[in-house]
Amino acid sequence: METSRREEKRNLESIPAGSLGLIPLAGCKSMGEEVDYYLTKWRAERESEHKNSLAFAGYQRPTYIVKGEVPRFGTGEAKGILKESVRGMDLYIMVDVCNYSMTYSLFGEENHMSPDDHYQNLKRIIAAVGGKARRITVIMPFLYESRQHKRSARESLDCAIALQELVRMGVDNIITFDAHDPRVQNAIPLSGFETVQASYQFIKGLLRNERDLTIDADHMMVISPDEGGMKRAVYIANVLGLDMGMFYKRRDYTRIVDGRNPIIAHEFLGSNVEGKDMIVVDDMISSGESVIEVARGLKERKAGRVFVFATFGLFTSGLSEFDRAYEEGVISRVLTTNLIYQTPDLLERPWYASCSMSKYVAYIIDTLNHDSSISDLLNPSDRIQNAVSRYRISQKTGEWKD
Repeated sequence: METSRREEKRNLESIPAGSLGLIPLAGCKSMGEEVDYYLTKWRAERESEHKNSLAFAGYQRPTYIVKGEVPRFGTGEAKGILKESVRGMDLYIMVDVCNYSMTYSLFGEENHMSPDDHYQNLKRIIAAVGGKARRITVIMPFLYESRQHKRSARESLDCAIALQELVRMGVDNIITFDAHDPRVQNAIPLSGFETVQASYQFIKGLLRNERDLTIDADHMMVISPDEGGMKRAVYIANVLGLDMGMFYKRRDYTRIVDGRNPIIAHEFLGSNVEGKDMIVVDDMISSGESVIEVARGLKERKAGRVFVFATFGLFTSGLSEFDRAYEEGVISRVLTTNLIYQTPDLLERPWYASCSMSKYVAYIIDTLNHDSSISDLLNPSDRIQNAVSRYRISQKTGEWKD
C-alpha cells in the first residue's frame, strides 16, 4: 500500500512540537475534513513505542479539527470564536481566500465574501488564539494579494504588508502554493515561508486521464505562457526529459483595462511544435483569456493536443470560453487543484480534471508537527519518475496501478 510505504520511509518518531490542532476556516471546510481524515487514519495505524508517553499525549484522536467560527452582526462586523482550548497546541489554520461562494448578511442583503473578508477572518481566529498556542502555521494555498507583490508606480504593497501583519500577530510559518512571485517572502526574512509546487499531482492527474501519451522529446513539449512562469515549466520539462518553449506577452502600456495593461499579442519562442502534445504550465487561470490564446497560437503552429496545468482555477469570466475551446479542439484537458473553491459546474465539465492536494497537505502537516524536514515533499522528482515508469509499464500490460 502506497501510504504504508511512504509512512515507513518517513522518519516521524521525533517528539511532536505540540498537540496537533487543525482549524479550517469556513471557506476551507471541505479540504480541511479531507486532511483530517488522512491525519487520523495515519496516526491510528502508526506504531510507536512512545504513544503512551506524556510527550505524545493526545497524539491519536478521533479528529484534530478545533471547532471555531466567525459569526457576524447585522452590520457585517464579525468576531472570531474558538469553542475549545488551544493552549500549548501546534496549530495549523487553513484559509481559502478565493472562496466567493461563502455569503453573509449585510443590512439584510446577501453579500459574497471577498479575499479581504477571508483574510480578516483569518486574523480574527489568530486573535482568538490569544497567544496561547505553542506554534501557529497558516496554510494559505492562494497567497492573499500575491499579484500585488511589487511596486511599479505609486502603489500599495499589499502582499508584503499582509505577511508582516501575520508575523506580528504571532504566526510562525506560512505555507502557500505556487506563489505568483516567491521573492515576496523577503518581506519576512526571519520567519518561515514555503511555496509548494503541485507538479507531481498534475503529472499524475494527466497520466490517469490520458492513456495514450508518449512521454519523450519527440512527442511532447512543455510551454510557459509567459516569462514569469519559466521556472515551473523548466522543472517539469527537466523531470520528464522534454523540450520547452515560451510565449511572451506584448502589452499596450498606453492604457489600463481592468487594472492591467491589455495584451496585444502572444509571441512564441521555441522549437517546432508540429504534431507534438503540449503541456501549458501556469500558476493560475484567471479569466482564461491568456491561456486560450496561447493554446490557439500552438494550434496555429500545428501542435497536437493541448493540456493545461494551473494550480488555481479561478475562471473569473465563467466557463463558456473553455467550453468553446474544447468543442473546437483547441484545448483537450485542463487540470487544476482543489486548493481553492471549485464550482459544481466546473467539476462536471468533460474537459476538466481536478487534482486533489489534500493528502499532500496532510503529509506536510504531519511532518511539520514532528519538526521533521519536508525537503523531499518539496522536490517530488523521484515520485514523478516512478509515476511515469508505472504509466509506461501499464501501457504495455493494459493494467493501470495508481
